[in-house]
Amino acid sequence: MWKQTKPALVLLSIALNVAFAGVWLAYAAASRVESQEKRAEPGDSASVWCPLHRQLNVTPDQWREIEPRLRAFRVAADEICGQIGELRRGIIDQLATPNPDLHAINAKQEEILAGQRRMHGLVIEQLTSEKKVLTAEQQQRLFDMFRSQSGCGRGGPLLVPGRGHEGSIGQPPRTGG
Repeated sequence: MWKQTKPALVLLSIALNVAFAGVWLAYAAASRVESQEKRAEPGDSASVWCPLHRQLNVTPDQWREIEPRLRAFRVAADEICGQIGELRRGIIDQLATPNPDLHAINAKQEEILAGQRRMHGLVIEQLTSEKKVLTAEQQQRLFDMFRSQSGCGRGGPLLVPGRGHEGSIGQPPRTGG
């Protein structure tokens, strides 16, 4: 019996190690961006902590206008993402019960959709405010990045904030296909 179980345990151990390493790398990358953001003083145009805006080559004057709104956007977006995540966990918990309450699940789904609509509104508001600050060339590059990197096959849209979603506003941009 041990000979049959041993390969399964080895595979399980390898899978857990790979998962652990993946989670560690994700947190390390997220903390690197966060430490850059924390080192940058609000209003310090010399340190553009957002890789997306560095890639757009924003000027110090542009960054002084963008950065406070970007910080406020990230706080608001993280709040909405947290609420949506909590609702999703509630659905999973409900589904895990012996007799799931489908009406409660449907109600949570509606709340998730409302949260997603709030997020869409927040993103549109952020983009409209940034558009006023960016040059025509920077706007073109920004929207070209969105068009090329916002498909579902790439792990979600470019503007999803929060940890673990690299390429979001305030996060390192995605590369490759």
